[in-house]
Amino acid sequence: MSKEKIVEGGRAWPSANVLLTIGVVVVAIIVFGGVLLSGGDDQPQGSPTASDSVLLNENSHRLTDAGDNAVTVVEFLDFQCPACAGYYRNITADVEQDYGNRITFVVRNFPLDNHSLALPAAQAAEAAGMQGKYAEMYHALYENYEQWAVNEDGDQLSDDEDRARAAFDSFAEEIGLDVDRFHADMASDAVAERIEADKADGEKAQVTGTPTLFINGERFTPSGETFAEVKQQFREKLDAELAQ
Repeated sequence: MSKEKIVEGGRAWPSANVLLTIGVVVVAIIVFGGVLLSGGDDQPQGSPTASDSVLLNENSHRLTDAGDNAVTVVEFLDFQCPACAGYYRNITADVEQDYGNRITFVVRNFPLDNHSLALPAAQAAEAAGMQGKYAEMYHALYENYEQWAVNEDGDQLSDDEDRARAAFDSFAEEIGLDVDRFHADMASDAVAERIEADKADGEKAQVTGTPTLFINGERFTPSGETFAEVKQQFREKLDAELAQ
């Protein structure tokens, strides 16, 4: 595995061959300052905890569900966030697969205002969820990140909503959604309210950046400098929780 360097000043940045092109990474670091894995200056220090009632509810989307009293991972994410895409490709997709029958993995929306396509992407995921296909759209958005989240030149994050919506429609067709209903649900009050509820809970949990993850209510604050190191720390924490 290559050593994907995590750049301080924000959360996590992989090398270009893992996430995007060198241009996207450079522009993202310049524009967004990165996103610290261990939390920026505006993040709570240490490993604060949050209550279950804030982190998840009966409507929260579960990628995996190991039942009552399972070790629970909750991720607050922004679908256009490069760091979130990096986490997905280097950490959480493998965790979902490898620990799927042993943990409950919950994902919640926290679209950031400086990512212009984050909200439409969250709407697409929630609209797919209205047809029972949230997980499928979640995976499609990250697996095809370059098709909608960055511009066609691959040198910066995209603000082309028409292009993004065309990609979302393509994903909707591929996963078997009723596309007309998908469009209606994306624009619905119900979807808007779900996203706002997630963001409100994230704020209560002192989430200020993405991705922010909690394991059994405790914020995950790794010290690793590469995705490989952070992945090892994340899995060690899960293993320790499962062993209790």
